[in-house]
Amino acid sequence: MKRISIKQFTFLTFHCLCAFAASSASAQPFEFDGKIVQRFEADNAYQAVAVGQDAFYAISNVRLTRHDKNTGGALQQWDDSSQLSSPLIHLDSGVVLDKKLYSAHSNYPGWPMMSSVEVWDLTNMQHIKTHNFGVMLGSFTWLDRHNGSWWGAFANYDIVQRGMTEPYGETRNTVLVQFDDDFEVLQSWSLPAEILRRMSPMSNSGGSWGSDGYLYLSGHDDPEIYVMALPEAGSELDWLATVRLPGLSGQGIAWDRTSDENTLWAILRSTRQVLKIDMPLLPNLK
Repeated sequence: MKRISIKQFTFLTFHCLCAFAASSASAQPFEFDGKIVQRFEADNAYQAVAVGQDAFYAISNVRLTRHDKNTGGALQQWDDSSQLSSPLIHLDSGVVLDKKLYSAHSNYPGWPMMSSVEVWDLTNMQHIKTHNFGVMLGSFTWLDRHNGSWWGAFANYDIVQRGMTEPYGETRNTVLVQFDDDFEVLQSWSLPAEILRRMSPMSNSGGSWGSDGYLYLSGHDDPEIYVMALPEAGSELDWLATVRLPGLSGQGIAWDRTSDENTLWAILRSTRQVLKIDMPLLPNLK
């Protein structure tokens, strides 16, 4: 066996540590900054916003309000709050497709967790369809359409709801799901532990696929959005970058796919405002 000197051992150890440090540093997600460029007053900016060609839609638990995209003026509303026996309890993030608005829905904070997809015809703001998941993987918080599939998240929480003794599903059990056209589950992925730690005791509230092919996720409270990609192997999403957005506080988000600008829409729940955000153009992060 060939012996090495103390000097050689020290040299090799130093270079191994440097290589490890460089490898660890390179694995850290990139950080970028976004900018809020417009704010619109919207009484129903409580859970999320969806966006179409000429209007954005402020979403609260049981109301949807259509607003002019340029002025922010309220145009039309669907309101189910007066229906004492309404099956709709907790609407969440939505997406506009083919003159319809699709919204995630759950019975949060009820137990057991039950979820559905609810659909409105935007030509008359009438509720027209539902797809029931029943008791599944958690509370359905957002959905989107991308590459011929439906996508969404079933959130779980570390909070203990009234009348319960255990956490409401535990945040670590939050999953991203890919569905077929009939909302049958095709695949699912977990979120990185550090993102779940930041979201805890709440969970993943919003998600929207960007034109760059990355998935953008938001929490319930944090002023940042996580840029994700599907992994080449394994069951955990790849965390590529974080977009910092001072003035944001989580909730549902929506990319504007009708604009040439790199625009994301979000809400500021505390002030009931819809936010128009100029997002950074990201390089190839993979």
